[in-house]
Amino acid sequence: MIVCLAIPGFSLRAALRSRPSLLAAPAALAPPAGEEPLLGPVTAAAEAEGVKPGMRLGEALAMCPRLVLVEEDPSAAEQAWEGVLLRLEDSGFSVESAEPGCAYFETRGVERLYGGLEEALKRALASAGSGWDARIGAAERRFAALAAANVARAGQALVVSDEQMPEFLAPLPLSLLPLDARRQLELRELGVKRLGELAGLPKAAVAERLGPDGRRAWSLARGGAAGRVLGRRPPAELYEELEFPEAIGNEFTLRRAFGALLDRLLERKERDGRFVRKAAVAARLVGGGSWRRTVTMRDPTAERDRLRHALGPKLAELPAPIVSLRLELVELSESHGQQLELMQAAGSELQSRLSEGLRQVRASTGSGSVASVVEVAPWSRIPEARALFVPRDD
Repeated sequence: MIVCLAIPGFSLRAALRSRPSLLAAPAALAPPAGEEPLLGPVTAAAEAEGVKPGMRLGEALAMCPRLVLVEEDPSAAEQAWEGVLLRLEDSGFSVESAEPGCAYFETRGVERLYGGLEEALKRALASAGSGWDARIGAAERRFAALAAANVARAGQALVVSDEQMPEFLAPLPLSLLPLDARRQLELRELGVKRLGELAGLPKAAVAERLGPDGRRAWSLARGGAAGRVLGRRPPAELYEELEFPEAIGNEFTLRRAFGALLDRLLERKERDGRFVRKAAVAARLVGGGSWRRTVTMRDPTAERDRLRHALGPKLAELPAPIVSLRLELVELSESHGQQLELMQAAGSELQSRLSEGLRQVRASTGSGSVASVVEVAPWSRIPEARALFVPRDD
């Protein structure tokens, strides 16, 4: 069986862990700064007032003037979700995380351990932890498991067999499908509002009208293809954090603090000489929210300068002064060395000579003297507007 564990509104629940009193009040996750003013997840009390996720902010406040807007806390959400995944893995489940609040795993290897499917699902619900209102759906196909998890009540495990799947999926809404709002609106205008109605249409007609997205949605409405769950590789737990006595926003101070954290992390014995594949920088904002950026290295490295150049510019994206800065090594390489080339690739000697020649030209004539011609408007009647000279750095 493929199992989907879902925690609706996980980002809002994670942000409210420090303000539990708001769980019983009308509250909603505030729209991110600079984006369209659409609400995120909302509490049950807000839903009772008519406020729904995705509603425009002005409309929601007009409908519920006492609505409390909660700033998103991505750092807290990621750490809380990582805790849920680790507890599931400690219970023997090989977990694949789809997004914070939604994970998949199989029960094939643990049913004998816990004495059957039902007991294994109970153990998974208990491992998710109290206070999250997790629910579980189990089926032979991934999409059917996701649909069952969305239908199940908090603390419930709903099992759907292959024989029950068509009847179970038929009355469910189209919102479960990975279709954009425009496609869903188009289907509703055509009178298709349920999965069963979409599954009953000819595949060729759906593909012709909606393209590849429609073909995939039609397949999912019928249960989707059978597949396997690929368990994740647990991330490395190496981090350093620095708390400031007062809020800071000075770029020079931030970079000095970042450099100190990077030096401390690279000197940690737990790293054991391994290279960094993925790293993250996070901060606690002065207003109470958090900020986080992740970088995946093209080639694993332990060079301080490369990591500084990759993560350092992210500090310029901080939206407000911060009270703490955190640097994480999210994923480390398994090996201690790097695989070198046995033979040089064809043309590499010519390329190295060309690079050396360009370097000497720049050294003698100054920066910007070596440039490439890049076409930007070949249709232009003005010759000077058809192409630009772009300085070469290689």
